[in-house]
Formats: sequence, C-alpha cells, structure tokens
Amino acid sequence: MSTDSASTSDSRGLTEEEATARLAAEGFNELPQADRRTPFRIVLDVLREPMLVLLIGGGVIYLALGDVKEAIVLLVFACLSVVITVVQETRTEKVLEALRDLTSPRALVIRDGERQRIAGREVVRGDLIVLAEGDRVPADVRLVVGEDLQADESLLTGESAAVRKIAAASGSKATPRPGGDDLPVAYSGTLIVRGSGIGEVIATGAASEIGKIGKSLGELETAAPHLQTETRKLVGIFAIFGGIVSVVVVVLYGTLRGSWLDALLAGIAVGMSMLPEEFPVVLAVFMAMGAWRISQARVLTRRAMAIEALGSATVLCTDKTGTLTENRMTIAELRLASGASQTVSAVGESLPSGFGDLVDLGALASAVEPFDPMEKAFHALAQRGITPAASKGALVRSYPLRSDFLAMAQVWRPAGATNDHVVAAKGAPEAIADLCRLGAGERAALAAAVDEMAASGLRVLGIARAAFKGTDFPETQRDFRFKFIGLAGLADPLRKSVPPAVALCRTAGIRVIMITGDYPATARAISRQAGIDSEDAITGEELERLDDAALAARVKTCSIFARIMPDQKLRVVKALKANNEIVAMTGDGVNDAPSLKAAHIGVAMGGRGTDVAREASSIVLLDDEFGSIVTTIRLGRRIYDNLRKAMSFIFAVHVPIAGLALLPLAFGMPILFGPMHIAFLEMIIDPVCSLVFEAEVEEDNLMRRPPRDPAEPLFSGAMILWSVFQGALTLSLVAAIYLVALQRGMPVDEVRALTFFSLVISIVALIFVNRSISASLFKALLRPNRVLAAVLPAVVAMLAATLLWPAARDLFRFGPLHADDLSLTFGAGLIVLIVLESFKWLWSRRDRNQRADQ
Repeated sequence: MSTDSASTSDSRGLTEEEATARLAAEGFNELPQADRRTPFRIVLDVLREPMLVLLIGGGVIYLALGDVKEAIVLLVFACLSVVITVVQETRTEKVLEALRDLTSPRALVIRDGERQRIAGREVVRGDLIVLAEGDRVPADVRLVVGEDLQADESLLTGESAAVRKIAAASGSKATPRPGGDDLPVAYSGTLIVRGSGIGEVIATGAASEIGKIGKSLGELETAAPHLQTETRKLVGIFAIFGGIVSVVVVVLYGTLRGSWLDALLAGIAVGMSMLPEEFPVVLAVFMAMGAWRISQARVLTRRAMAIEALGSATVLCTDKTGTLTENRMTIAELRLASGASQTVSAVGESLPSGFGDLVDLGALASAVEPFDPMEKAFHALAQRGITPAASKGALVRSYPLRSDFLAMAQVWRPAGATNDHVVAAKGAPEAIADLCRLGAGERAALAAAVDEMAASGLRVLGIARAAFKGTDFPETQRDFRFKFIGLAGLADPLRKSVPPAVALCRTAGIRVIMITGDYPATARAISRQAGIDSEDAITGEELERLDDAALAARVKTCSIFARIMPDQKLRVVKALKANNEIVAMTGDGVNDAPSLKAAHIGVAMGGRGTDVAREASSIVLLDDEFGSIVTTIRLGRRIYDNLRKAMSFIFAVHVPIAGLALLPLAFGMPILFGPMHIAFLEMIIDPVCSLVFEAEVEEDNLMRRPPRDPAEPLFSGAMILWSVFQGALTLSLVAAIYLVALQRGMPVDEVRALTFFSLVISIVALIFVNRSISASLFKALLRPNRVLAAVLPAVVAMLAATLLWPAARDLFRFGPLHADDLSLTFGAGLIVLIVLESFKWLWSRRDRNQRADQ
C-alpha cells in the first residue's frame, strides 16, 4: 500500500452538508425517468393506428345500421388489440426500472469520519465507499485502497472470470473503460468477489458506465415491423379504392334507380366487400397464435411482431459468456510437473492420485467459502471424491494475492498436528515459478505447457506446495520452500446444444457471429468448439480505429469480435444492419441490452439473464438453451409461410365477394348481398378458415432454403396473379350459377341462398388448394390439421343454421334449397378444386422463381 493510499483511507469523507448539497445539485444515483411512457400515453399512441381505426369505424357503422352483433364483434377485436398492445408496451417500460434497481444497492460510506449505511440512490460524487467481499458496487469509484480486491464485471464486459483491482496511483485521474486486470476503478453494478477496499465516487446515475448503457437504451428507437407497415399500407390502398367505388355506386344507383336508401345500402355493401378487414385481424391472430406456439418450445415472445423477422434472419450475433457457455468456471485440464496431463470430464470418474493431490492443493489455496468462480471450481472438483479441503485441518495463515505478485498462499495445520503445517499456493504460472525457484530449463518447459493450454482457451493457474514446522511464519510467501506440483486449466464450458444449433443455422443460411468481452484466444477456442468460423477476428481496440464504413465492410467476413465494449456491440449490430442484414442478437447481461433492443430480433436468456436483458429483448429463452434459437427460427419461418397462405386465400376470396356485390348493380339486377351477408363472410368465414392455415405443418424444405429477403413483399407478383386467378375462377362459376338461376325464374330469395352457398363451398375448396405451396392435394390431405377437421363441420353447421333455422333464414333473406340445388353448390366447389390443383404447380414454380430473383 502506498503512503498516499494510506493517508487517503484516513479521510473523513464528505460532510453531510456537502453530500446534501451535491445530491440536490446532481440528482439521485439512478437513471432519469423523464421520458417514461404512461399507460394512458400508450393508449393514445395505439388509437392512432389506421388498422384499429378501421376496426372501430366498422363497428360504428354497424351500430348505425342496427347490426349490433356485428358491431360487437368488431369492437371486441379493437379493444383486444388495444389491451394487448398496452400490456406489451408497458412491459418494455420496465427496462429502465430494472437498470435503476441494479444501480441502487445499499452502500457503506464514510461521512464526517464515520461509516454509515445509506440507500444506493443517495450516494453522491466524492463519497468514500467501503467495499468488501460480496458487496455490489453502488457507483463508479476510483480505488484509493485495495487489498487483494477482485470484481466480477461480467454484466458489463461478458468476462466470466473476476478481474483484479488495484489502488490508483497518486494524482491519477484517468477513468479507464471496464475490462482487464489491474484497473484502479470499480464500476457500478459489479460484484466484489474477493478482498476489500475504499473508493472515491467519480460517477453516479446516468454518468456511470452502467448508466450510459441505460441512457443509450432509453434513446434507442426500434423500426416499425415490416409486416405491420406493409399491411397498413395495403389496407389503406384498399380502403381508398373501396371508398371511391362505394361513392360511385351510391351516386349511380341513386341517379339511375331513384332509391337513395337502397343506394346507400348498396354502397356500404360494396365498400365492405372491398375493405380487407380480415387482414389486420388475421395478422393479429397469427402473431398471437405464433407466440403461443413458440412458447410450447419454452420460448417467450415479448413482442409478437418480432416473429415475422425470424424467417428472414441472416445473422445471429451471440455473446459467449452465459449464451454459448454455461457462465461458470470448471477445471478442464490438469498437468503435473512431470508433464503428465489429464482431461477432466464434466461428470465422472475420480482422478488419479497425483492429479487428485493437485486439485486438493488448489482447494487448500482457495478461500474456504469462496466467491471467486475459479476457487468454486477447485472446491467442486475436490469434493468429487477427494477429501474436502475444510477437513484437512485448520487454516492458520493466509498470504493474499498482490498486484505486484500474482500468487496467493494459505497455511494449514493438519488435524492432530502441532507444529507441522502444509502450505498451498496457486496463482499465475510465472509467479508460482518464482516461488519454486525454477531454473531456466524448467521455466521454458513450464511456459510451453502454459502456452499450449492457453491456446485451447483455458485460463491457467500454477499450483505449489511447501512444508513448514513451527509457528513463527515468515512475512511473505516467498520465504517458504515451495515445490512445483502442476498446472490447472479452467474454462467456461460450452453448452452441449450449441454445436448442433450452429450447424443447423449454417444449413439454413444463417451466419453466426460471436461478440464477447473475453480475450481473443478464448473466443477463438470457444468458436472452434462451437463450429463458428474462427479464421477472422477483431478486437475492441481495432474496432475503435474503424469508422462506420470500414466497420460495415469488415463485418461482412469477420465472425469473432473479442474484448468488445457495450457501445461497440451496438456499433457491430448497426454495421450489420447497414449491410441490409436481418440481425438476431442473443445475450444475458446488462451489457447486451442496447444491442438486444437495436437488433431486429433480440433474444435474451431467461434463466441466467438479467432483468434488463429480458426487458430489452423481443424473445426470451426460458430454458437458456441455445438450441431453442434454431427451433424458434424454424417456427418463425413456418408462421410466415402460413401467413402468406392465409393472406393469399383472403385476397382470392375478396375477388368473388366484391364481384358478386357489383354484378347485380352493373346489370340492373336485384341486390344479391347486403351488409349482413358481407359481414358473415368477412368476419366469420374468412377468419375461421384462416385459422386452418395457422395450424398447417411446415413445408418440407423449410430449413434447407436461405432466409427470405426482408424486403420481399407479402404479396409477390406471382402470388397476386395466382390469387386473382383463383378468385376469378370462383367468381365465374358462382356468377354463372347466379345468372342461370335468374334466367330459369327462381325466386330472388332462393337465388340468393343458392349463390351464397355456392360461394361458401367454393371458399372451402380454396382452403384445400392453398394448404400447401408446393405439395399436391393428395400429400396435403395426408398432412394432419386438427383445426381443419373442426372448421369443416363448423362451416356446415353455420350454413345449415342459415337454411333451416327460420330466424336466421329470415335475417339472411334466404329461400329454401332442394337436393339438386345443394348438389350444384358442391359441384361448383369440386370444379374449383380440380382446376386450381391442375394449375397450382405452374404458379408455385413462378412464385419460387420470382422470390429467388428478388
């Protein structure tokens, strides 16, 4: 300890008056809340959504017409949409709340020369903070005293191993960034795992390192979902076009036929037939059902609209610690002084005696109740079949690790002994070599062994033993006569699910990139084990020298980013997005939060992850299994495929609905469908049938094709033509039935029922046609779909009710139908099915070719 540090430790700290004044001037040690969105404000924002306005507007129109049931259906959908959105948006506001809790632990400060406990939020710049093992650091502090001090900074840097801290040199005012050993600053939110110290607060609240993360997280804006934007635009176009057609119909009908009331009803019916009310409803249903389906794989979808991006993900950025690895240190390899080595299995066999002694000595050189992850690893392995260190006797003396000598030793008196002692030491291999007074040749052999182990990504410690008689212990551990016993290599083990998950990502055309705060050698070793391309790597220091354009070019080939700071993670994500990549980002620490929010798909670890990471993400893996990411991507692709099928089906269905609404008006015939019929078709038949597509199983080539182009429109050119063709064929057949029935003199009510039934049966045929993009009808029929099995009887029951129940028949103004009439309706559906199945392979091939060219 320096003289300066000693004198500073005797400081009386701030006075209460100084602390109070500074608190009033600079504010509490917490993140600002000025921009927090209240639930009321969120509701106002939601009410501006065009899709919601359309739903509410439709409900109001039905109320004005006296159709209360239809109005209730629309308004319930609208209210449900508001509730879901408000709940989700309110949860996102908890991000800064979680950060605020983390940055405000209790603090032991020195004020007026006395130590006192205060709330972490009351700590001010200039306070002297007393730090001890197990404490959470309440603010960024510059250390004035440090006794064997080590801190776990994994939430800021991603490093799984604790880092050493030293007291600041006299007059030093530098404020280094987190990461690495022997820094004189301890950072807010980090955990002291060894030693003690005193630090002067240099930054609180938003000015601290963790506060800067919170500030950037609060300022970060996320892009509107592509599907939501496209659907909104599509609905707007249809609404404008339908509105124009409706006005024209009202004017022409009223002018030519003279009945303005009938003209208004006809205009409303035509407008509703062209207004795609189902699009926003089906989109909401698919997102909600998709979130439920993904939850069955133990994945929580916090923002349902993120599901759409899963199928187009091209890059998966993953943190190392806690994501690829288990975030716990284990002993992976042992080497004796003789050169013999032993790989340590995760569960298993007891170690040979020589290696057992090595581990036992490592445990003896560790704290009896350790905080340090590496010391925990020694104890865990020592208890696997070797006598636990605590039963060896009594601990009588400790020699802590110092910044100028990176080794520690502990003196134990064996049970039953009086003057005989065992001294166990562990530390940096070079420090242990000094303790053992190794010669030049022995040092060279030791260095070669350390380099070989470090190349495998291991953190290497040397272990030595000495014997001592008597009770007059030397002042320093250097005075013992140590014998070199061997080396221990520690690692944060790779999760077993990672290699197969990375391989599946590669098959699906998704590039995996590792972004970590750990050292390059460790990152390369883990990437090799995981199957990630490890040829090109860049460090945070190198990244700092690159401008945005150079970084965007570098991320095209680089798959490993090591020693990366939180703001640099965010730069990497932004660079990938600048290259038009669709980025999925995984993480579990506070340091991951900004990049999780900036990515198109933020994936947080639910078990080990922090509240901040979970709240900033759009998807949370409840079981922390990296392999669940691939399952989620698979489900995301399936959901999008099925959504396109449903939207194509709805597009096709609107062609005959609109055509049959316009046909009588164009040729001066009796009005066929009124608002009730259109509402029945659009708000009952279409959404119910669309649920069939949501339940469809995945296509055979789902995970063998590359990610879809994120700019790909929901309706490609080939798909629109295919939908129009389906709708035109259906319209032609149903219109032919309608015209023939009129020519034969059937009553108008019977014609309306016959036409309506033919249309509904043809719509059911369209369901079978659109169940699969590429499979034939025969293969599609063999694919299970429980929803379809429930929908078909439901459709039959609804049709039977409109025909056989007098109240419903009068409401729909239907006449009776006979057996030959019903056979005609089923014949129309069969013709639609056969003709479209014959042409499907052609449209399917054109659609695939067009998507490949985009």
